[in-house]
Amino acid sequence: MKIAGYNKSDTATGNESQTIMSDLIPPPIRVGAVSYLNSKPLIEDLEDLAENAELMLDYPSLLADDLATGRIDVGLVPSIEVIRNPDYEVISNACVATQGPVLSVKMYSRVPLGHIKRLALDMGSRTSATLVRIMLAEQYGVFPEVEPLPIEQTIEGTQADAILLIGDRAIHTPETEFVATWDLGEEWLRWTGLPFVFAMWAVRRDQETGTLETALCRARDKGVMLLDEIARREAPKLGIDVAVAESYLKNNLSFYLGPAECCGLRLFQELAIKTGLAPEGVPLVFRNCISAG
Repeated sequence: MKIAGYNKSDTATGNESQTIMSDLIPPPIRVGAVSYLNSKPLIEDLEDLAENAELMLDYPSLLADDLATGRIDVGLVPSIEVIRNPDYEVISNACVATQGPVLSVKMYSRVPLGHIKRLALDMGSRTSATLVRIMLAEQYGVFPEVEPLPIEQTIEGTQADAILLIGDRAIHTPETEFVATWDLGEEWLRWTGLPFVFAMWAVRRDQETGTLETALCRARDKGVMLLDEIARREAPKLGIDVAVAESYLKNNLSFYLGPAECCGLRLFQELAIKTGLAPEGVPLVFRNCISAG
């Protein structure tokens, strides 16, 4: 191998040196996470724990689009996206799940549940939008027409019989003016006896992620240890009491994808296929540090 000397003809220019260095440094892994309170424990100090990761926050449905189009490399996406897309793998046992009332995913109905003819769906959601349609079909034989509820629009802006809200604005909406309210996590547990998984870390199958899988688990573990601190930090931004935020993170959510969660995920897939809301033949693929049950 020739070692460059000090002759001008043998040395690279400044621009050439920068090009060589940039070729040696891999591009950052673009990681997209949900901007809601429920994802904060999953991304605690993630950029410090993960090598060469760049974190971006957005709504769940938009993250799904970003992962599909390659604008991000890894995403905390709605679980329905993994069920629908044969090119995705789950890369961590960190997730957003519930083992009962979830508080932040609710359907508010102005009519008795069996009389719902039109349903407004929060545009930030895809998993919850699928879940509520499954539950109405299976429990009440109801197949309502659906309309989008833009993220910036209030419930007063729609005349739909029922409205699905997710995230922080579901926590804020009072229940008193409605005929019926469904907490989807609570109803799913009552109906199936299983946890429900709302979001998971997913990656396209051709995407290399280095040690990111381990970093995602480490960030989750750290976040779970700091739930009180996260609640104190985030509650003022959302306009909710710290006690409400603490209770929500500790009592309404689970952040581990274990055997019971995987059973719930597979049942959700079966029901989505039965209802015509997901295709057949899409395998659930788990990469590396996953507890797949």
